[in-house]
Amino acid sequence: MMRCSLVVLIACVLLAPTARAQTPAYITEWGTQGSGIGQFSYANGIAVSPGGQVFVVEGGNDRVQVFTSGGAYVTQWGAFGTGDGQFMTPGGIALDGSGNVYVADAANQRIQVFTSAGDLVRQWGTYGTEPGQFRWPCDVAVGSDGLVYVADANNWRIQVFTAAGDYLRSWGWCYWSLQSVSADDHGRIYVTARDCGLAVFTVDGQRLGGWGNLGSGNGQLHNPRGVAVDDSGRVYVADAGNNRIQVFSKTGTYLAQWGTSGSGPGQFSEPVDVAIDGSGTIYVLDLGNNRVQAFGSLPTAVKPTTWGRLKSLYR
Repeated sequence: MMRCSLVVLIACVLLAPTARAQTPAYITEWGTQGSGIGQFSYANGIAVSPGGQVFVVEGGNDRVQVFTSGGAYVTQWGAFGTGDGQFMTPGGIALDGSGNVYVADAANQRIQVFTSAGDLVRQWGTYGTEPGQFRWPCDVAVGSDGLVYVADANNWRIQVFTAAGDYLRSWGWCYWSLQSVSADDHGRIYVTARDCGLAVFTVDGQRLGGWGNLGSGNGQLHNPRGVAVDDSGRVYVADAGNNRIQVFSKTGTYLAQWGTSGSGPGQFSEPVDVAIDGSGTIYVLDLGNNRVQAFGSLPTAVKPTTWGRLKSLYR
């Protein structure tokens, strides 16, 4: 038991956290295994529009499905193939400020852009290693500046384009295992890789930092996938191998987590992506359970504290 003198007791009280992070409240879920309306097969990307519609891309069914925030089916588009608007094992999905939907059409080695109703707007990309070409584009993100970032997995690089698909630049990181790319509203680009955790870059590819060495402890990651950032700048990581969502500050300080292995509410089987709407609702794409789970926002402010260090010093 820790014993504090009067002076240390005052320090303990002053430095103790005033609020503890709690698990976000479970709201609802939808989805089962299959190819019908509202069913999923290898769903591996999720995005939310400013109006609250939820877009899910499925690698197994080669389509995009759209739902309300409560999980009611709205529409879908896509089919297996190489033609315009068709997909072959699509990966990530992202929306721009105008509501356009960007899909990483991985096996077709291209990016396709649609209206929110599914009408094809444009596409670009062919197979290869040259600028603007792809070898398995597994994810896509759109920054607040309108630039498009593509995780070009087997070329081991992030490529950057204009919204029209014009190539601008690229940079490499963590060969062989790129998983996802995300962008926040402040010019930070988040990239996850199976073997290297999470790295943060500027829009020009300068590395700002990173975190998440391999493991299952707080702040460690095992096969990290999608990333989302809330309005407070907190970073949510789909820690797929650990069946949980972890939350960090923008500099990588561990803040909170939730989830265990399973199929019940708040449990996960390989969560692969996460998205947050304007009201703070958190949507998790639970790949192994073929569903989307929705949670409320974190109920208290989450701040790092020196309380743990005091306990170790004054035992």
